[in-house]
Parts: sequence; structure tokens; C-alpha cells
Amino acid sequence: MAALLALVIGLLVGCGVYLLLRARTFSVILGIVLISYATNLFLFAAGRLATNQAPLVGEGPPYADPLPQALVLTAIVIGFAMTAFVAVLALRARGEFGSDRVDGKPREDGP
Repeated sequence: MAALLALVIGLLVGCGVYLLLRARTFSVILGIVLISYATNLFLFAAGRLATNQAPLVGEGPPYADPLPQALVLTAIVIGFAMTAFVAVLALRARGEFGSDRVDGKPREDGP
């Protein structure tokens, strides 16, 4: 289970980095989203992911470990805000420059 989770996280990071290196703004936004999903999975897995066990910690009064859930929730909110900001920034740049390329060059395939 841990190897599969590590493989999924690695795949998401690899695809996200590949998309970040593309020249189109939509690809860059998708790359950022994939890396934020990988980060969320990594934070969730850091909370000792186990199957068929109750989510209780300690020998005293049983309580759920809230730290991984709080970190993932915070990362989801920050990731959504960052995605919305970058999308608005990309739309503004497209309107100003007439191109959706991150390097600012005009399109080669026409209007």
C-alpha cells in the first residue's frame, strides 16, 4: 500500500513538473494543481496511513490525530486560492498580450 501511494505521489509530481515546463499558461496551471494534489497526498500519508485500523492514537483516552487532516485542509484551501489567482493572472495576460504563452512570444499558428 505504501509503495503504491509513493508511486502515485511520484507520478503526480512528475506530471506536474512536466506541465510546469510547458509554454502555455493552461498547462502551467494544471501542473500547479497536480503538484498541490501530490502535496496533499504526501501530507495525508505522513499521518501514518494504515488499513483496517481505527484512527485512534495513544493508550489513554482515544482521540483522532487532527494534525494531518488540518494540514491537508489548509493545503487544499491555499491550493484553490493559488489556482484561482494564477487563472485570473493568465486571463489578464492573454487579454493584454494576445497570447497564452508564458514567455510572451506571439502565437506561431495564427490568430
